[in-house]
Amino acid sequence: MSGATREGGGPPGRDREGRLAARLGRYARVSGTLAGQAAKLAATRLAGRRLDTVAHARELKEVLGELRGPLVKVAQMLATIPEALPEDYAAAFAELQSRAPPMGRPLVRRRMAAELGPDWRRHFDWFDETPAAAASLGQVHRARLRDGREVACKLQYPDMQAAVEADLAQLRLLLGVYRLTERAIDPRHVYEEVAARLREELDYRREARHMALYREMLAAEPRVRVPAPVFELTTRRLLVMEWLEGRPLLDFTDAPQAVRDDLAARLFRAWYRPFYDYGVVHGDPHPGNYTVAADGTLDLLDFGCVRIFPPAFVEGVIELYRALATGDRERARRAYRLWGFRELSDDLMDVLNDWAAYLYGPLMDDRPRLIDETGSIHHGREVVIRVRRRLAELGGVAPPREFVYMDRAAIGLGAVFLRLRARVNWHRIYLELIRDFDVERLRRRQREALARHGLESPE
Repeated sequence: MSGATREGGGPPGRDREGRLAARLGRYARVSGTLAGQAAKLAATRLAGRRLDTVAHARELKEVLGELRGPLVKVAQMLATIPEALPEDYAAAFAELQSRAPPMGRPLVRRRMAAELGPDWRRHFDWFDETPAAAASLGQVHRARLRDGREVACKLQYPDMQAAVEADLAQLRLLLGVYRLTERAIDPRHVYEEVAARLREELDYRREARHMALYREMLAAEPRVRVPAPVFELTTRRLLVMEWLEGRPLLDFTDAPQAVRDDLAARLFRAWYRPFYDYGVVHGDPHPGNYTVAADGTLDLLDFGCVRIFPPAFVEGVIELYRALATGDRERARRAYRLWGFRELSDDLMDVLNDWAAYLYGPLMDDRPRLIDETGSIHHGREVVIRVRRRLAELGGVAPPREFVYMDRAAIGLGAVFLRLRARVNWHRIYLELIRDFDVERLRRRQREALARHGLESPE
């Protein structure tokens, strides 16, 4: 079986021409649409009129919804990154639906043949051509291998690479709209980080390696399960993995309190254990990425968006926690330096500490409690608005790239805990996770684990 056949089918030259044509077509459509929006906003400002950001955000949401594809996924991602967008735009983009129309059976058969060859069915006892789930980049089919294993086959939509590159080329325009309305946060690192992660999500072989890494990192966590990838059938655009049967996590929002608390505590550990032991974070804590098996085991399903952090960044997270716990301003300043902030004024540090106090607040209380005592999933956004206003008054700041997915994941995970109405002693779990932290041990453990799974070190 030739490499050209496994990676997309057809002659390589024709395949490249097809991708170029698809990219140019997508680029023209997206470019014209977003350029028109940016021009409209610029004209409003030049005329000295006050922009109705609520109306403009709604209009832009409708435009993006019509474009569909990766740009919708990007807009959704930006809506969940606290510092990425003004409130009106974040609220509008959060309502976007990224699901694309499912591929029909003839296209599914062609795509499977492109990835595994014309005799692709020889690998399966049966393969359901009707998708079990669909999202922005691909859809999932259930199947059974010849050896009896039940598997999920995540199949990427055609021309996704071309669509992603075309849409990323226009993401700067979308963030440019933001810069015309808000100057508290410099979004250049947001673009760099989102672009890097989205390109990684296109490579399903990389996701399979992430999955294997998570199986190692969480092997000792009780009642937490990660599917096993089937590497021999996985390509850049097809991911084959163990099928895990379970109910959606949000089916348990009305379960007894003890059940909800237990699920939340295990999810908290499953998210933070890899970070403090290996410097790895799951960057998309969407509730749809978790299911619960019949015996209560928590299943983690999607590993396309994974961020690997330099050990010094992890050290900074713990240093800031200890600084806030003891009121040590110099220790807090050292933590910010570990993250890449330089020459912070006292006023700027006070504003950053205000945001940090919100994020770390639940970890300071030695008692069972809601992750946010207001009980509102919008409270975090309200804190962001207050912090953003102060930053604007002080001239703005460019957060390090690492903040993009760290903040996104923390806020997203907190929203899941609030949906569960979980009351957990987060403080005690957190202290247990960081009790024996040593940055050099983390550095060594991370380097060795990443090498075992063919992943690049951040250092």
